[in-house]
Amino acid sequence: MTIFPPDPDLNALRPELAPLPAARGWSYDELAARGGLARRAVIEIKVERTIGALKTWHALAHALDTRFDELFDVDALCHEHARPGVAVE
Repeated sequence: MTIFPPDPDLNALRPELAPLPAARGWSYDELAARGGLARRAVIEIKVERTIGALKTWHALAHALDTRFDELFDVDALCHEHARPGVAVE
């Protein structure tokens, strides 16, 4: 029998991105340019048409000078199930 891990709530990532450009005084256009991304890629994430590829999030982390793992809230990703390595009571 194969046991599959629970699905992460990838939609929880969008709120993590939303305040970061504004905190730096950047538009989403500037964020896209600094990340070497198409403006469309950033806007598609912003308006919730896509979650974005891992490569896109990596570019956003570099553009924001933020550690990649700091863009992701593990609690938000796992809000419907226990986080890995956390005992279930």
